[in-house]
Amino acid sequence: MQELSQIRVIAHRGASLYAPENTLAAFALAADQRARAIECDAKLTRDDRIVLIHDDRLDRTTSGRGPVRRHDLKEIRALDAGAWFDPRFAGERVPTLEEGLALWAERDLFPQIEIKPCLGRAARTGAAVAAATARLWPRHLPRPVLSSFSPRALDMARAAAPDLPRAYLAERLPIDWRRRLERLGCGALHCNHKYLTPARLAKVKRAGYAVRCYTVNDPARARELFAWGVDAVFTDCPDRILAVA
Repeated sequence: MQELSQIRVIAHRGASLYAPENTLAAFALAADQRARAIECDAKLTRDDRIVLIHDDRLDRTTSGRGPVRRHDLKEIRALDAGAWFDPRFAGERVPTLEEGLALWAERDLFPQIEIKPCLGRAARTGAAVAAATARLWPRHLPRPVLSSFSPRALDMARAAAPDLPRAYLAERLPIDWRRRLERLGCGALHCNHKYLTPARLAKVKRAGYAVRCYTVNDPARARELFAWGVDAVFTDCPDRILAVA
């Protein structure tokens, strides 16, 4: 497996332009397209099991309805997480973190796990995701990166698994970005490419932090960002972006 510093293209929720996001099918397809890193979203069910799903509600990406936090794992696993995208993916399930980690290790994929807590569950989710990742990920492989928009989740992730690298997620570069990164013990900033400029990027890079941008599906834009010095981009179509990386 490559080291993180060598990886420039990260499959956003898997190859999610071609397969239902955050499913094993999307992760496997990203590997087939020769992606070397995967991004996913992790949150807790009502019974404190970790599942890979982005939204707080089940409605958009599954056959279910209502908040994730109000459903047990057994209920969520009974839902279809693929038919909404295309009938070819009917029967895909919402994966657990454990299933994701097993597949990523098997397919030589580097995980970037976004801690995506439901309302009021930042601390519990941060601690649970970090502890499970540290426990389940093979020790001979490079360590996964944990990221979050939630400072509380990152604080608890650090307490539960201090050896796992962390990244701070932001839509725009905060004015106090350096203070936030230092306080949270993060080694990287993940931000929306739309609001990044060469000057802003240069400041963060000079301070010694990696910068990774989401979500970049245009090869020309990816090429521009790489020329600026962005370390990596998250993309729904890793095949397209790998061609210019």
